[in-house]
Amino acid sequence: MKVLVIPDIHLKPWMFRQAEEIMEKGTVERAVCLMDISDDWNQEYNLELYNKTFDAAIAFAKKYQDTLWVYGNHDLCYLWDERESGYSPAAAYTVVKKLEELKSALPEGNEIRYVQKIDNVLFCHGGITDYFVKKVVPASKYDDVDEVVRIINGLPREYMWSDVSPIWYRPQYTSGKMYGEDKILQVVGHTPVEEIYREGNVISCDVFSTYRDGRAIGTEEFVVVETEMVEYEGIKVRENFDITEIQKILSDHKHRRCGSG
Repeated sequence: MKVLVIPDIHLKPWMFRQAEEIMEKGTVERAVCLMDISDDWNQEYNLELYNKTFDAAIAFAKKYQDTLWVYGNHDLCYLWDERESGYSPAAAYTVVKKLEELKSALPEGNEIRYVQKIDNVLFCHGGITDYFVKKVVPASKYDDVDEVVRIINGLPREYMWSDVSPIWYRPQYTSGKMYGEDKILQVVGHTPVEEIYREGNVISCDVFSTYRDGRAIGTEEFVVVETEMVEYEGIKVRENFDITEIQKILSDHKHRRCGSG
């Protein structure tokens, strides 16, 4: 299955418009959003932008009902009343209200979760370490990926609001062993990177984030993952970009095989 991954949003409603262009062409079968819908540099009091961004997310969720959503730290901090860098007290009520609207827009059985799984690929905000799985999952369940995902998705706040949890972990900066290195792929956001890349069994794709002055850090590409063959490709969508070019890119470019390294 070809899956479009929408990485960290951070008050960029136009990302959903670009994602919709790709979805409309039919070159991918479904989407996964890594969220962090809220918060961006110097926008703490821009409630209009908070509303506009969430409304774009909700409209996308209603139109593409099988889209999967995974919580980011900039979503959960409002639901759990946890303070962190970027948290906006002025926007707190709005964010909680809009997150409830987003949840209500999703069909039954398609809840926002910490981790989502499609075929051989796990999608989460930060990354799932081997250490974390061994800490929270019984040894007898360790090799059952579906059961690992189920257990993690049922964990309370005290487990998840932690530097080693799938919400907060940053594999880009550490060398710790990741869960499922020999059998699954993980796709993560959370940590801004200059380009989409794979290291070990982790694809990092937060390439829409910016510096404090608004300059782009990354390439502003969406990653398309083939979840059975475990292949991926970055797709850049520009304003007024002809969507037929996306189809050409997907069909003409040779997908990068996800080997080791």
